[in-house]
Amino acid sequence: MTLQEKVMNAFIGKVVRKDLAFLVKGGLPVPTYVLEYLLGQYCASDDEVIINEGLEKVKQIIQNNYVHRAESESVKGLIRERGRHRIIDKVFVTLNERSDEYQASFANLGLSGIPIGTDYVTKNPKLLSGNGVWCIITLGYVPGEDVRVRWEIQTLKPIQISNINIDEFIAQRKYFTTEEWIDFLVHTVGLNPDMLNRREKMIALARLLPHVENNFNFMELGPKGTGKSHVFQELSPYGVLVSGGDVTSARLFVKMTGNKEQLGLVGYWDVVAWDEFEQQKGRNVDPVLIDTMQNYLANKSFNRGKGTYEASASMVFVGNTKHTVPYMLKNSHLFESIPTSFIKGAFLDRMHLYNPGWEVKILKKESFSKGYGLITDYIAAVLHEMRNKDLTSLLKDYAKFDTSLSERDHLAIRKTFSGMVKLLYPDLQMTDEEAYEIIDFATECRKRVKDQLYLIDETFKAEPAIFKYINVKNGREVRVDTLERISNNIADIDMPNDKPEENQTEQQSSQDATERPLKSMVTLREHSVSYRLGQTGVSFAKLFGPYLTDAKEITIEDPYIRTTWQIKNLLEFVSMLIDIRPVDDLKINLKTYEEVDKTPELIDKLDDIKDDLLTHGIIFEYKFEDFHDRCIKTDTGWKITMGRGLDIFEKYSPFSIANSRQEKRSCKDFTITYTRDNSGN
Repeated sequence: MTLQEKVMNAFIGKVVRKDLAFLVKGGLPVPTYVLEYLLGQYCASDDEVIINEGLEKVKQIIQNNYVHRAESESVKGLIRERGRHRIIDKVFVTLNERSDEYQASFANLGLSGIPIGTDYVTKNPKLLSGNGVWCIITLGYVPGEDVRVRWEIQTLKPIQISNINIDEFIAQRKYFTTEEWIDFLVHTVGLNPDMLNRREKMIALARLLPHVENNFNFMELGPKGTGKSHVFQELSPYGVLVSGGDVTSARLFVKMTGNKEQLGLVGYWDVVAWDEFEQQKGRNVDPVLIDTMQNYLANKSFNRGKGTYEASASMVFVGNTKHTVPYMLKNSHLFESIPTSFIKGAFLDRMHLYNPGWEVKILKKESFSKGYGLITDYIAAVLHEMRNKDLTSLLKDYAKFDTSLSERDHLAIRKTFSGMVKLLYPDLQMTDEEAYEIIDFATECRKRVKDQLYLIDETFKAEPAIFKYINVKNGREVRVDTLERISNNIADIDMPNDKPEENQTEQQSSQDATERPLKSMVTLREHSVSYRLGQTGVSFAKLFGPYLTDAKEITIEDPYIRTTWQIKNLLEFVSMLIDIRPVDDLKINLKTYEEVDKTPELIDKLDDIKDDLLTHGIIFEYKFEDFHDRCIKTDTGWKITMGRGLDIFEKYSPFSIANSRQEKRSCKDFTITYTRDNSGN
C-alpha cells in the first residue's frame, strides 16, 4: 500500500490534495486554511471526478460568497435586494462601552459598528484580538424607517474546526512507518518530501513546534524564499503573523483604553509570529517593548497597567539573513540581521531554538506538495489540542546532560524534545535511535543560540556550556555541535583551537553513530568517523588523501560505479590522487558490478577512462563481480570501509560551485572506518 493510500484510509474526510488550494486561490488574499476548509468538504477524495466536481463547487462558493474589496458596494446592494446573503470575510470585534454592546467590522465589505451577539464573542474570543477571524456570515438587511442599524448578523461561523478527537488521530500513527509519517506531515504543511532530505524535513517540521508547545520561543533566519513564514501565515487559525516593524507593546500585551485594560495578541493566539524580523532603517524599537518581551519569554507573564498577566502564546521571530553563513561565522555572528535593539544577551538567551533556515532550499514549483495531506484546519486543531500535553520529563530517560548547561539550556532542549516527540511519535512508540535523533537536533538548535551569545556578550564566556550528554541507554558520552561549525572547522569555546583533533578523538566512538566529529581526521590510525546529513567541508582529499600517499596499488571495491554521477565520483577520486602525490606507475583496480544487458555500455566508459589514465602514468584495471560491501584497500595495509562507497554527496546542480568543489557540497550521512592489516594487502 502506498503512502497516499494509507493516508486516505486512515484519515478519510480529513485530507485534501495539497495543490488544490493553489488552483482555487489565484490572487485572492485568503489563507490556505480557509480554502482547505471548503476543499475538505467537497474534495476529500482520490476520485478525480469527485475532485473536479468539488473544485467547481468551491470556485462557485468563492465567486458567490467571498467579498472582494473592489466589489463591496455590489455585495451590499445584493444583500439589500435579497434581504440576506452569505459572505466570507474577515471579522473584527470591539466593545462599544457607550452602547454597552459588541460591534463587528468587516475587512473587505467595509462595514463597521455592526452589533454582534454576545454569544458569538464569548465562544470565539479571538474576534476581539484586533487581528480578525475569517468567518462565514449570513448578513441580513433591515429596511424601513427609524432603523438604527441596517445590517444584521444572523449567523456567524469561524472557519475552523470546533473540536476533534485527539485519540483517533494518535491511534492512526501505528499504521505508518516513521519515514512515512514524516513525509505525511511534510505533505500536510504543503511541501514535497521527495525534494527534501531527512535533515531538511526535520527543519521544516520544527516550524510546527510553536504550535504544539506552549510558550515556545523560536527563531529562524535564512535567505529569502525558503518558506520561513508560510507555516505561521497559512497553516493555522490559532496563530497570527504580524509585521515585525508594526509591533507595539500595547498591541502585543495590553492596550490601555481609559481605565480599562484590553489584553493584546498573546492573550488570544497560540502563536504570535513576527515576520521580517530584521534591521530596518529609520525604525526604532520601544525599550518598554523589549523589557516586557524579555520578561514574558522567560516567565510566561508580563506586567502592564495595574496587574500581572500570564499567557501561553509561543513567540516566533523569522527574518532574512544578509550574508552567507561562512561570512557570518568569520566576520560577525548568526544574529547580525535582526534589529540592533534585540541583539543583547538577555533577550537572545531566552530563545529555545534557532532553526537553521539557510539549510532549506529556495522553494520552486516542484518544492510544493501535490499529494494528500491533512486539511490544515484539522492539523491546526490537533496541534492546538496537543499543547495540553507536556512530555519534557521523558528526556531524562534517555540523556543526562553536562552540569555546565544552564537551566535555560536544559529547558530549551526539553521543550524541543517534547514538541518533536508529539509531532513524530504522538503514540510515544519510538526506538532509542529515533529518540536520540530528536535529542541531537534539539541540543544542536539550542547550542546554535549559545555559541552566538559568546560572541555577542562576553559575560557568557565566563561559564561556557559544554553541550554533551551521557546516553542513559549505553553509558556513552555524546558531544553535539552545530552543522555549520563542523562544516567550517570551528572549534568549541572550551576546546583549544590548536588541538581540535586531539580533543575530538577522546570523545569519539567508532560504534556510536550519534557522536559527531569536529573535523575530518588526518592522523594515520585506526578509527571510525561519522558524517552528518547536510554537512559540508568534506572532500575525497580529506577523507582518503593521507592514507593513500604511499600506496603503489589501490583497489576500489564498489558495486555501484555505473551512473553518470558515480563515474564522476570515480574520476574525482583519481583526480585527487593526481593532485596530492606522484602517480607514475600507480596501479588502480576497480571491482564493481552491472546488470548483464547494461555491461557493454559500462565497459566502453571504463575503457575510455583506462586509456586516459594511462597518459598520466596510471595503470587502471577493472572487473565485474556480484558483491555488496564497499571499501578501498591499499598495498600498505589500509582498508577504508564506507557503507556508501564513493557516493557520499547529496544531489547538486551542475551549474553551481559545488559541481567543481567537493567541500561546497552537502553530504549524505555516512560512517567511514579506517583499519590496518600490518601484514600487507
